[in-house]
Amino acid sequence: MPLSIGELARRAGVTVKTVRHYSDQGLLPDAGRSAGGHRRYGPEALDRLRRIRDLRAFGMPLPDVAEALAGGSLERALAGRLAAVGGQLTALRWQEAALRALTEAPGEQRPALLRLLGGLPLPPTGDIAVRFWRRQLPRALPPALRAAVIDAAVPVPPADPEPAQVVGYARLHALTAAGTGGLAERCRRVRRTAALAGDTDPVALYRGLGEAYALAAAALAAGRAPGPGDELDSFVAAHARAYRRRDSPAFRAGLRAVTAAGEDPRMRAYWRYVDEATGGGGPTMGAAHDWLVGALGRDG
Repeated sequence: MPLSIGELARRAGVTVKTVRHYSDQGLLPDAGRSAGGHRRYGPEALDRLRRIRDLRAFGMPLPDVAEALAGGSLERALAGRLAAVGGQLTALRWQEAALRALTEAPGEQRPALLRLLGGLPLPPTGDIAVRFWRRQLPRALPPALRAAVIDAAVPVPPADPEPAQVVGYARLHALTAAGTGGLAERCRRVRRTAALAGDTDPVALYRGLGEAYALAAAALAAGRAPGPGDELDSFVAAHARAYRRRDSPAFRAGLRAVTAAGEDPRMRAYWRYVDEATGGGGPTMGAAHDWLVGALGRDG
């Protein structure tokens, strides 16, 4: 027996307005009209309306509900909604941590901190930092090697950050949004003034540095002070291969000059902010580089 719109709404526990809306969206086809022009629904409409109601109770968007009703995968629809809710919760946790950072800050620091945090997307994506490194890295690097360097340099935002981590990410975002500001060209000028001019092999350099940084990170984690050893030899060998030179006392002296002259406060700030953003979760690539530079300074 056909059901009126009022009876259908009553049995499903929804309002008449809701039934009318789903009907207008094509989710709940009616079975015809009464002599007075009122909608009538077949008995199968009740189960369909209850399914719509149940899916909407979890905030599922109407297009996803329509796809599930049309024979699409219910599992995929639920997984999509679960992912969306997870993203919303992450955004709320970042907002909460940012608000805690603001409320815990001294009053005189709050306006500047508000400006800083207001410029950070919540949660952050890291896209600005990725572009920062893409502009700085040599174009000759193969895509896989470039991606590996960027993955090691750009921190992954945590799902549940502490207030200090939010501030660290905001500082990192502001720094990288300002661009590289000629960092790559400065490095080239430093090499020329340090008598290490000539064609270089950036692929050999970055592959070798990856190995050297991994060794230095292990030394840092073990609490070892910078000094000669396999870590430093790997670091020097990477540069020697890149510059097509032999490892020698003269080469190491030139490399010391390059690393000393190549210090840039922006990169120091970058790695400091990465450490803040990750909550000191382990040696950064910048910390490994500093350890190796320290070892080079103590060599010979």
